[in-house]
Amino acid sequence: MPIHQPQQRTDAQSDRTGVRQAEAALVEHYPRLVRLAYVVLPPGLGRHRRVLTAHAVVQRALPAAGSKASSPRVPAQSRRTGPSASTEGTSADRGPAHPAYGWVRLRVLRAALAHERRPRWWPGRLPAPAALRPALPVVWGLRLFPRAGGVDELALDRALSAVDGPVRAAFALHLLEGLDESGVRELLAEAAVADPAGAVRRAARLGRPDRAGAQAMLRSGEFDPCTVQTRPSDLLRRRHRVRAAAVAAALCVVAGGLTVAVEQRARGGGEERSPAGVFAPVLDPAELMRTAAERWADTSRVDFTAWPARGGRTDDDALLGRALRAWAEPPESVRVSTTPGTAAAPPAEPPRLLFADEVDGAAVVLFHDSADRVVRYAEPLSGAGGAALDFARTDDADVTTGAAVVVSRTADGARFLLAPWIAESTTRDLLAPDTPGRPLEVGPDGVTAEVPRPAAGGACGTWPVLQLRSSEQIVEKHAFLVTDLGDLAPVHLTYTPKPGRGAPARQPREATSTEALLAWARTACSLRTLAGSGVRSVNNWAFAEQKLPEGGASADWLCTRADTWRGPGRVLVQFLSPAASPTEPASVVADRDDTALCSRFGQHVLAGTHWKAPSGRWYVLAAGSRAVTRIQASGAVRDAAGGPTFAVRAPRDAEVELTASLREGGTLTAVH
Repeated sequence: MPIHQPQQRTDAQSDRTGVRQAEAALVEHYPRLVRLAYVVLPPGLGRHRRVLTAHAVVQRALPAAGSKASSPRVPAQSRRTGPSASTEGTSADRGPAHPAYGWVRLRVLRAALAHERRPRWWPGRLPAPAALRPALPVVWGLRLFPRAGGVDELALDRALSAVDGPVRAAFALHLLEGLDESGVRELLAEAAVADPAGAVRRAARLGRPDRAGAQAMLRSGEFDPCTVQTRPSDLLRRRHRVRAAAVAAALCVVAGGLTVAVEQRARGGGEERSPAGVFAPVLDPAELMRTAAERWADTSRVDFTAWPARGGRTDDDALLGRALRAWAEPPESVRVSTTPGTAAAPPAEPPRLLFADEVDGAAVVLFHDSADRVVRYAEPLSGAGGAALDFARTDDADVTTGAAVVVSRTADGARFLLAPWIAESTTRDLLAPDTPGRPLEVGPDGVTAEVPRPAAGGACGTWPVLQLRSSEQIVEKHAFLVTDLGDLAPVHLTYTPKPGRGAPARQPREATSTEALLAWARTACSLRTLAGSGVRSVNNWAFAEQKLPEGGASADWLCTRADTWRGPGRVLVQFLSPAASPTEPASVVADRDDTALCSRFGQHVLAGTHWKAPSGRWYVLAAGSRAVTRIQASGAVRDAAGGPTFAVRAPRDAEVELTASLREGGTLTAVH
């Protein structure tokens, strides 16, 4: 025994030294660890909860005192991987090389990924167990948000929300931590990721072609949970709480009950506890958040958080209670629908009440919660029909995408609840671009008259849209178009004009100009393919104009991009040949799902089609965006032409491969 005692003391001293090194690494690199956790955590938590959870994950990275893991052995030297292993210290592109930092980073990564993992027996509507575990820090009475970025940061955040945690982790480890692919794969494997190689491959597609720009955006304030803005949660509701001691006691009881429930589920034992029981405090009608009617005119955040509670039944606790209980645990009689990528989990905190009233024979309640969802509950006023519960994502809604919500939908049309900042509303038909809009009647509670629905099938003779104008207190002379594609939130329609000669790249603008309306008149019917897919906005980009052979008439090329609330986009490339009617449908020549084409991260496009001239001869036509300098054809036809357009005689069914050269030296293949 005396022989081994000195070695035991040495091991204990080494363990204590390892803990001190890990603690020092955590304190020194706390901001970068919190940023890493914030990017990896599920965006569905909402920005406020994700900020607090990112801090909690990092602060819990060190094991609790007295636990078996409380003395981790972090050796003075260890094997290093990736670029971060090659140099001591920290740089802009490399993570700290000290092994203690690597140990802490692995702990943070495992904990952040755990927030997206659900055991097989865990109810699908509930967040992962890790997301329900109470943890410090806790903020009461304030909402925390990272500084808002621009359009590019928003697009990157949507792209990250469309992939799972391992892919976000691979993306962050490469761009924030400077690890190469092998280093990322090894670290993900240590974090118990099932398919590290697959996560790395999918992460490599994010942010292209401008990976340097994506790296800069990840380091911007949009993804910095250490530099945040604060806003009050609900001043009106808090002002009426005069029994602070009773509330505090109730919160303690709830926290204890929640901890017990989560622990019992984690051990697989104990009796079942319903979500309604666990989340009872946030499902109390008295706890609902309510925004003051004038808030929208005096806030820099113009979205659903600025909507006041409207309708004649906002004080009907019985109706509100039924709606909240149905949300917590829908019975079999309640029909539940969700837009793609939307969680149907109970709210993590009291939701905001937007509307409660009777519309078209049903009692309707609209909520908005901290997870950026709009929830609609509707129960029939008479008859034996069951209630309905609809969920839709509304991540980072703004003046246009947060301007309306469907409050009632029938076989013939839909009624909308308009945002309080909408000063004027009209309806128009996209297939009648020369016909001015007609005034739309709006009730004092913001509910519109019924608007006809676009035809879901058969002939496409009309396409009704709403043309809304914002109050001058928000934006001066700002009108925009939205259309109903079957989801709770209507879709914002925009237009990007043709490239100008020598002018910089154009940006999307509102589709209210004559040029935009003429383009939408020929492409509106293609919107039917997007119905019910959770689309946030659709942009028509006129990326090229081409002189046609045999006569010199012109044709336009459009890239119609649909962006969803969850991030992924769908692209239709459409060819607008000369037509006798301004509403003749364009020809769809390419259709691509889950792509960055025609967006901030996919600025170049090339497409081709077969075209029959008035003489009866067939041609292969191609066109590219403004950076295309040369187009080449191979296969059944071999030819090339300088510039962004191309035309060559070819048989009707000739198989031709098209490639293009870009001004900056890259190449581009045609989209199919």
